[in-house]
Amino acid sequence: MSFVTEFKEFAVKGNVMDLAVGVIIGGAFGKIVDSVVNDLIMPLVGKAVGGLDFSNYYVALAGQDATLPLVEAKKLGAVFAYGNFLTVLLNFIILAFIIFMMIKQINRLKKEAPAAPAAPAATPEDVLLLREIRDSLKK
Repeated sequence: MSFVTEFKEFAVKGNVMDLAVGVIIGGAFGKIVDSVVNDLIMPLVGKAVGGLDFSNYYVALAGQDATLPLVEAKKLGAVFAYGNFLTVLLNFIILAFIIFMMIKQINRLKKEAPAAPAAPAATPEDVLLLREIRDSLKK
């Protein structure tokens, strides 16, 4: 079997295609979560703690002025951007929670209703015959 044929068989397997679709959808979903965190949640958190923008929290490591925006401070040297890390961490927590809830719902839907108890099996004919003989002997 040639390398090309072997690769073609591998690439068109269902699992590989499913994985590709999952990665593409996951990338798009990640952008949605980024937007939710950056555009909806972080402004509310910032408002709750006094109108601060977490994305610009950093510690200057190269002697930059602490009042500079993060982008400008990065141009001048190394910075410890803990505010950006907090944003990404919150992003991850939200994404993990959403995935957990999705998996939980999928598992709930996969559970089948418990099967109704089966009707008792019919008594075999030889057992019925033996019972009749026993009852006849008792009489």
